[in-house]
Amino acid sequence: MSMFRSLAQMCLSVIFIIEGANAFVTPGGRVSTVEKAGIPQPKQSVEMNGATMVVGGAMLALNIAPRLASALLIGSLIPTTLVGHAFWNEKEPQGYRMQRIQFLKNLGLIGGLLLMLSGNNK
Repeated sequence: MSMFRSLAQMCLSVIFIIEGANAFVTPGGRVSTVEKAGIPQPKQSVEMNGATMVVGGAMLALNIAPRLASALLIGSLIPTTLVGHAFWNEKEPQGYRMQRIQFLKNLGLIGGLLLMLSGNNK
């Protein structure tokens, strides 16, 4: 694997490792957001999603089954994005803008992970 690809995978993985660990250790307000969305066992759901991000991010950073890692991360990022950053439900302009930024950032991350799935990751 090229040094460029290694660096790209590490850069892509950092947010998942750090924010996944944060969600796992300190679920905080995420729990009420998940509960409002009607997802069962909201605290456990947030913790499991965080753990999945840590594991997938670490796998990607270490080049361990990068396609599987990318698929795991996409699988955890889609519900995170739809539930956690539903900008279309925001009433206040500032809340709308902030949630839209986070939604679009996650969309960009999904794009990067899709590139990992489509490329030669050996």
